[in-house]
Amino acid sequence: MTTDELTRLATLYYVDGLTQEDLSKQFSLSRAKIGRLLKRAQEEGIVEIRVKHHPRDTRDLERELIARFGIEKAIVSINHKDQDKQRELLAGLVASHLDRILANDMIVAVGMGRNINSISEHAISSTQRSSTFVCAIGGFYRGGESMNADHICRRLAARFGGDSETLYAPALVSDPGVREGLLNNDAVKPTLDKARRAHIALVGVGDINEDSNMVRTGWFSPDEIAELRHRGAVGDLTGYHFIDLNGGPVVTAVRDRVIGLSLDDLKRIPNVIAVASEHTKTTAVLGALRTGVINTLATTEAIAQSIVSLEDATRRQSLTLKPELADR
Repeated sequence: MTTDELTRLATLYYVDGLTQEDLSKQFSLSRAKIGRLLKRAQEEGIVEIRVKHHPRDTRDLERELIARFGIEKAIVSINHKDQDKQRELLAGLVASHLDRILANDMIVAVGMGRNINSISEHAISSTQRSSTFVCAIGGFYRGGESMNADHICRRLAARFGGDSETLYAPALVSDPGVREGLLNNDAVKPTLDKARRAHIALVGVGDINEDSNMVRTGWFSPDEIAELRHRGAVGDLTGYHFIDLNGGPVVTAVRDRVIGLSLDDLKRIPNVIAVASEHTKTTAVLGALRTGVINTLATTEAIAQSIVSLEDATRRQSLTLKPELADR
């Protein structure tokens, strides 16, 4: 059965409400064969099934995050014990949100990472737009699709409509001099300038541990991660802007070797959507929220609850320390 025929079969079943018995008669196939074809439609991405949680399940947490951190919106997914499924649940919510707010002529600056890649995989829209998805960081050959903003941009453009724009530069270069040259290159500068004019940015929040995705893909060694932790880093925004628990920058030499948007660039973008689904990222998300860069936070119920508890604890600790400092 061709892709067009499979799409027609799936539409009749999932949209028009025909039963497998109806399809068996219409296509002159056994019910078992119809069942296998419907399963194949899911496997090939023709059909995507989502279970949407009721907004009341997480509404109070979303309001709490907005009130505490002054962000404009919070998107919180229900918990799932399987990490891959958890990432998919959150990605589906972010993709639906993007579908609602995306308009013609908007520019979306796109980062990299598993969470951002998952959004592109789960994006579904019946509305085609003349938007532009532009890379917020150069390319990186290790780590597959999730580590290449260009691949993610192309998929988002295909799902939502519009164009994608490639940043013709590597994500990581050998030294600051090479970076400076590329930032002023005629093939690189116009794309980064367009990313700086974005209406929306999609960025990931990373954690600092020896098993992080950035270590597995070769961006950083375990020793470099250990040094970052020693200097107070709890996480990163976009993979290379390291931050401490208070949202302050932890300056590293790597930052001067990356071709991508700076934190100051992100601060000027009206809606920065930061995404984190992994349970190890509580402190990283709290630090990211305190940078003042994030407008929309997308995370899980477990992380949101932990952030609220951690914020309470750090606030109490700060109040306890202030009288002691005053006595000195």
